[in-house]
Amino acid sequence: MTQALFRHDSYRAETEAAVLASEPRGIILDRTVFYPRGGGQGGDRGALMLDDGTSVPIADTVYDADRATILHLPVEGAAALPRPGALVVARIDWELRFRRMRAHTALHLLSVVAPYPVTGGSVGDAEGRLDFDSGEVLLDRAEVERRLNELIALDRAVTHRWIADEELEANPGLIKTMSVKPPMGTGRVRLIAIEGLDLQPCGGTHVARTGEIGRASVTGIEKKGKINRRVRIALEPA
Repeated sequence: MTQALFRHDSYRAETEAAVLASEPRGIILDRTVFYPRGGGQGGDRGALMLDDGTSVPIADTVYDADRATILHLPVEGAAALPRPGALVVARIDWELRFRRMRAHTALHLLSVVAPYPVTGGSVGDAEGRLDFDSGEVLLDRAEVERRLNELIALDRAVTHRWIADEELEANPGLIKTMSVKPPMGTGRVRLIAIEGLDLQPCGGTHVARTGEIGRASVTGIEKKGKINRRVRIALEPA
């Protein structure tokens, strides 16, 4: 089992860790700051710094089949992998992480602006999209963009807390996503709260205040089927 430090501190960019297993399919550490692919958010990239001064570039991060172990995937053709038992410094590509944090929190706010069931979504590199089951409602691009930026400018605090699986099951209204199940199975679920605006289960990484998102543009609203609308956003550089 890998201790997932990113769940408690999205801003932590590196950590010392011990190698539990090391093979081409992935490197397993006892603890990590690398976020593994999931919930529409891509896995972190970065490097594992070895004690001899060399580094192993990490191209992606994923969960193993047990969903409790995290695999750090070395770039293809990586030279020497760290040996089991070795101590390394796990360091993420912070600029990429921060762009994704901003985009992920912006998408939570987008779900406030468009209060419809979410049928899909993707967190990209300072951009992203959500698919809404909005029925026959027409979403006005300029109005969605205006309201989204109003919420961002409120600079509200973004925090997390944990509840038991049973509590979430008793409050199904917290779940906005129809296609992505909340990260359950460990006995507790992580909730992301945007002060006074939003509360929903999420395992991803987020900024601490909405003001860190910066200005957002709605780059498109597409019709995806009879009742689904896809809203795409992009963020200006931080």
